[in-house]
Amino acid sequence: MAAVLSQMLATTKSYNPFAHLASAFSDWSRARVTRNTLSRLSDRELNDIGLCRGDIERIAQRKS
Repeated sequence: MAAVLSQMLATTKSYNPFAHLASAFSDWSRARVTRNTLSRLSDRELNDIGLCRGDIERIAQRKS
């Protein structure tokens, strides 16, 4: 863990743990909204956009 932190500090001018936490929360929230929205669609609606239920988690975790 210390090696990872020291590498991050070496590659950035300053490490802000609050910015990292805010970014992680934002990523989690975006994935949650995407997952919930896609889960509300019927199988037919998912098929219309080229997805199946098994694709929902992969799509939700994709970084934009």
